[in-house]
Amino acid sequence: MSQADKYGSLSKDDLIARIQQLEETLRGAKPGNARSSRSSVAHLRREQKPFDIAAQPKRKIALKFTYDGQFYNGLEHQTLPTPLPTVEEVLWNALVHTRLVDPDVGFEGVGWEKCGRTDRGVSGAGQVVSFWIRSALKHNTPLSPTLSADNTSQAIVEHQLPTAAAEDDESGLEGDFGALGSWDEPPSNTVKPAITAAHSMDDNDELKYVSTLNAVLPPTLRVVAWSPVSSDFSARFNCRGRHYKYFFSSRGLDIEAMRDGASRLLGEHDFRNLHKLDPAKQLTTFRRRISRAEISSVGPVNGDGTQMHVFDLLGTAFLYNQVRHIMAILFFVGTGLERPEVVTALLNTDPQNPYPPFRPGEVDPPIVTTKPIYPMADALPLVLWDCLYADGDVSWRADHVNPDGSMRPSLTSARNASLQLRAQHERTMIHATLQDHFLKAANPCHPFPPEYLPVHPDGPAIPKGVTFGLPLGGGTQIDSSVYIRLLERKRLDHVEVSNERWRAGKGARRTERKASETGKTERVVSNPP
Repeated sequence: MSQADKYGSLSKDDLIARIQQLEETLRGAKPGNARSSRSSVAHLRREQKPFDIAAQPKRKIALKFTYDGQFYNGLEHQTLPTPLPTVEEVLWNALVHTRLVDPDVGFEGVGWEKCGRTDRGVSGAGQVVSFWIRSALKHNTPLSPTLSADNTSQAIVEHQLPTAAAEDDESGLEGDFGALGSWDEPPSNTVKPAITAAHSMDDNDELKYVSTLNAVLPPTLRVVAWSPVSSDFSARFNCRGRHYKYFFSSRGLDIEAMRDGASRLLGEHDFRNLHKLDPAKQLTTFRRRISRAEISSVGPVNGDGTQMHVFDLLGTAFLYNQVRHIMAILFFVGTGLERPEVVTALLNTDPQNPYPPFRPGEVDPPIVTTKPIYPMADALPLVLWDCLYADGDVSWRADHVNPDGSMRPSLTSARNASLQLRAQHERTMIHATLQDHFLKAANPCHPFPPEYLPVHPDGPAIPKGVTFGLPLGGGTQIDSSVYIRLLERKRLDHVEVSNERWRAGKGARRTERKASETGKTERVVSNPP
């Protein structure tokens, strides 16, 4: 009798009993005892060791990602509650959920460093962070990651994590993680065989960092690439430059005058009058180098004659809110209420080395040692477009590569960031179309008032008593009937005065508070319970 015939002749109850007998035998349990079978299974589950991320091999990488700033309370993680989540908070939670970093060691324990900070509302298209992350690669002898010419890296191995990240001298899953519930298991390739020293790693050997994170991140935050980096790489200190973009409409603006003003930013200057002064930073030097400052059109001309433009600003480093202050001044120049020469004047801060006229025919620019009071431009149109590194420092790649190292497009939207971002773009276009139709519906009852900007030297002046809007970008404006020129406005105190006042006031209180907290800690340690 064959096995099929033998079991086929059994009743249902006999067949169940036979299956239970075989399961109990395999588990080493006493046959015939169903309760013993259930307790054996429970015992085995209890003995399974939990996932120990601290024992996993790690490597240092750089991660490049994009985010829509209007949905976040800035980039930097905050210790106190914020109205909106921060980008770092959301990204960190995704890394923890996918078991790529150890939540117990925190940002400091993984050596977390970011290229640059962005405020609430400001977006990033090429933001970069560097840190130590779990790896699928193992080896017995610790090695340092090195980049090779063929866009690969040698096998990365277990490595002792740094104890702290460098200090920056400039300065809840529910709701934010709609897809987290579908990510309950570690990636399947975490069980790959160990990579030997003789094996040169390629991207298919490593964990799928990009698609793994994008599977749980909200659509407003996308990881676009990662790069193997050396153990001493710093997303901040290895950065050679940052590229910002600011998008704006030409409505009411003289674009050529703005271009004239922007051209005066090139080179190294003192930008103390073009940033937000923060005495807590105790800065004493404000010189920064700008290598690109251009305004160009980025779209078709609309029916009303307006057109979208972008201001590209590239420099080695930037002061606090420097880009938004520069844009505010350029908006004032674009309205015709300020001349382009005001930019030269705001950069002319040193009485010992005054600037000459920027162009032939201009008078000597006045020296402006203290900042006039004026609002900065809106945050929404500002984007940290790119963080620039030396070719040998990073080698960006996604999860899908061909044998020759070129990128292979993914066919599924769950793994392809471009498809995901295109979907977001289409939804945004629908919102823009809706707003356009809302505007057309309201306009018959609420016609637009006359527009007086830009004001041209040879044209009519704005009539007295008429209210006009000073543009600040992002569709925002300040309504005013009187404009006071920048150099005639009230000035802030000199930076040395502001710094000294902070040291004597809030700075002194902070020092006392820290000393008091340190004393309490020392007493607790020396007098344990």
